[in-house]
Amino acid sequence: MTAEPRLKPPDAIREICGKLERAGHEAWCVGGAVRDALLGIRTLDWDIATSAHPEEVQKLFKRTVPVGLKFGTVGVLDAAGVLHEVTTFRHDVETDGRHAVVRFGASLEEDLARRDFTINAIAVHAERLEVRDPFDGRGDLARRLVRCVGEPAERMREDRLRALRALRFAGRFGFSIEPATWAAIRESTPHLGRLSMERVKQELEKVMEQVAAPAATLERYRDAGILSTLVPAIAGAPRERFAALDHLAPPGSAGRPLRRMLRLAALFVEPAAAPARDLERTLKTLKFSNVEVRGTLELAASAAKVSLGSDGRTGGDRAGDRGDGGGAGRPLPLLPPPSDVALRRLVAEVGRLNVPALARLLWARAAAEGRADRLGGIALYRRAMRIAWRDPIALADLAVDGDDLRRAGVAPGRAIGETLQRLLDAVLEDPARNTRAALLAMVSGTNPSGTVPTD
Repeated sequence: MTAEPRLKPPDAIREICGKLERAGHEAWCVGGAVRDALLGIRTLDWDIATSAHPEEVQKLFKRTVPVGLKFGTVGVLDAAGVLHEVTTFRHDVETDGRHAVVRFGASLEEDLARRDFTINAIAVHAERLEVRDPFDGRGDLARRLVRCVGEPAERMREDRLRALRALRFAGRFGFSIEPATWAAIRESTPHLGRLSMERVKQELEKVMEQVAAPAATLERYRDAGILSTLVPAIAGAPRERFAALDHLAPPGSAGRPLRRMLRLAALFVEPAAAPARDLERTLKTLKFSNVEVRGTLELAASAAKVSLGSDGRTGGDRAGDRGDGGGAGRPLPLLPPPSDVALRRLVAEVGRLNVPALARLLWARAAAEGRADRLGGIALYRRAMRIAWRDPIALADLAVDGDDLRRAGVAPGRAIGETLQRLLDAVLEDPARNTRAALLAMVSGTNPSGTVPTD
């Protein structure tokens, strides 16, 4: 019942709560914002729980959005046009593990009792800053513990997504999971197939966004049997693949979707290994967008062309640094660091636009294996980036084109393409050869006519 000064909500939230109370209703701040404020984490996403029914909230405020009326939630727009969710105190009448039927008319304590974890079942009054904490959520925050409200098995039956949420919260805050809650998570695993794949992907995305070092969270997924049930394609992934995620920068508060996507794609990518045959199907089952599917498949195909070295940990000794990119079907080893010629051939093969993501992924994997220092820190990455954007590595970069070759006497059709490819091979060996005169001289040397027409 004591006041908590650090829990003071934003003015807009206080105004909404004040208006509800002046109309004779209870209004409390609840959920993640209260938890985060107690942890000293700044948040703008404050939710309000009230005794007012949805239609009463709609009548009381001029600008509202029917966010989820059957669940009691109305979005109220403040003076700045920001939406805040206001939800009626409620009971769960019945649930199938995915959808709940609710009944309004509950008290604040009853509303808190239906929540998932004690750390999320804390309420604060917007003006008095009085705290209601019937399940000792503050104690669990101090103990750094994720614990279900009430009976853990019952909480998991009510909403199967709670198993995944528990692991995310534990990873995000560095908390332990209370033994009975962990047992309920493991027992719920066979029933997680009831979840929609959209919700599963959303949880994985939140792990990538919110958990600074997600490897431990993913290992918990694996230990609980969640991966085997929901994403069997990565259930047997080497630990180093998950550990590499800890070395990929998290998206942070700004969102940065490319960072999140790289982390998510890295779950399915193994250096020096061909992408799984059913990878595309797995990604589509998880409701990856077409852009995400294409990006992940490209990253997996690029990573298949590279190994981290010949010490038997990634890629074995299947390729040597012979300046030929490792040979057809064989990945290029990055340890010891390859020559510029080999790097140029690799960049040419994977495409310069794929180099940044591939380089970050490989460095993260090397760091996970304790070998990042052998890659020369950031030096190899910088070499690859310089080559990608400085050197000619694609047919379009050549100083001559098909028209030049036709004027030089090369027969139209297939011969043009084959000749351009031979010229590119020569330029990959030595970028200094990429001049019009030098390339046409090479064409002239192999051209039956022996002459090179001038402009």
